[in-house]
Amino acid sequence: MDSRNNNNRYYNDYPYPGDVRQTNPYYSGVPGGYNGSSAPQQPSQPGGGRGGNFLLGMVLGVALTALVCGFTFVGMKVYEAVDSKNVAKKGTASSVVSEDTEKKLEAIEEVIEEYYYQDADIDVDAMTEGMYAGMVSALGDPYSVYYTEEEWSDMMQETAGIYYGIGAYLMIDPNTGFGKISGVIENTPAEEAGLRADDLLYLVDGESTMGMELSEIVSRVKGEEGTKVHLTIYREGESDYLEIDVERRQIEAPTVKYEMLENDIGYIQISEFDDVTTDQFTEALAVIKGSGAKGLVLDLRGNPGGSLNVVVDIARQILPKGLIVYTEDKYGERDEYTCDGRHELDLPMTVLVNGNSASASEILAGAIKDYKKGTLVGTTTFGKGIVQRVLPLTDGTALKLTISAYYTPNGNNIHGVGIEPDVICEFDSDAYYDEDVDNQLEKAVEVLLDDRG
Repeated sequence: MDSRNNNNRYYNDYPYPGDVRQTNPYYSGVPGGYNGSSAPQQPSQPGGGRGGNFLLGMVLGVALTALVCGFTFVGMKVYEAVDSKNVAKKGTASSVVSEDTEKKLEAIEEVIEEYYYQDADIDVDAMTEGMYAGMVSALGDPYSVYYTEEEWSDMMQETAGIYYGIGAYLMIDPNTGFGKISGVIENTPAEEAGLRADDLLYLVDGESTMGMELSEIVSRVKGEEGTKVHLTIYREGESDYLEIDVERRQIEAPTVKYEMLENDIGYIQISEFDDVTTDQFTEALAVIKGSGAKGLVLDLRGNPGGSLNVVVDIARQILPKGLIVYTEDKYGERDEYTCDGRHELDLPMTVLVNGNSASASEILAGAIKDYKKGTLVGTTTFGKGIVQRVLPLTDGTALKLTISAYYTPNGNNIHGVGIEPDVICEFDSDAYYDEDVDNQLEKAVEVLLDDRG
């Protein structure tokens, strides 16, 4: 490890900033208020007061490095922060951290200390975390996120398939910017409360979700077991908003559901690609085959994505020998994920997709389509063809950054476009909720029987 980091978990190259009012060009020191009127000045604390230590921590913290489920890589190595003087890397014109930005941050904090009237309400930790989050948010990429220690812990629990919440899969609706339910888990509070896929989360406990990061919406919906969250829902076809209270419970998300349908057709639904999904899918496929299935319907509707490694493992139980997916980063470096073909599925197959099938779902659907291993039925998929990587930092927080684009075996990048199904079939929500008829599933079975002859 670089010796410069031995005495500080970030780094310790910066000198103490000193008195900002004497050295900072961003802070004039003139106590004039609005319209030039005087404003009372607060006495300074020794050594610059909270402004010195707190701001130094803020400035130093900004220089944390990052590289980065949509689907997500989870980097198991914990990355140390680097010397701020060497932050600029290849492909970066300059560093955000500089002497100038350091002084401006000092000035901002000094002004807040002297003039902000609710001084007792200042949460230093929240301001610091907000600064880190704002730096990542300024990239303008909705998939790049800063995770606090609590948020990172929650994310790891969700990836393991167990968490406390309501039992609904959430995503950001690209058309409105609100949170949206992409799927509901059976036998959970969300299903019991009558929530549906495509419901927009207009308000969560009275706060609008528009413009929120997905992680923030999820953290607001989740909570302690036995408590309730109040959701204001916009549902297409309803004349007014729906006000729904949902109790939070421990959710053990079964990511794979399977059954045998009529005419010896097996049905497997994958709701998300989590750590538990590979074993669940392997078991489901074995039962379906062992039941004498002569065809398979694979349902990826409402599947928002998940782990790249998991979807690749599942693809290796379906595809012939060859490429599953490949990624390219900004340096043109390419990573390929392949299949040896030893477990190629020998059943005719249809794959159900819709506008909420995203990321890892699109990898699997795209590869099946490229190899002509099955017929895609439904509506055009979401169109997320980029890769995020999550990298933990040394203080328990983490960064998720978009690092590359992915391509189907035929070289197609579907980001912003999606995958068009072979057979278009719009979902009939009235038939589904009023008559318990899944018209898309019926169409997939019909196509499968025609293909099977």
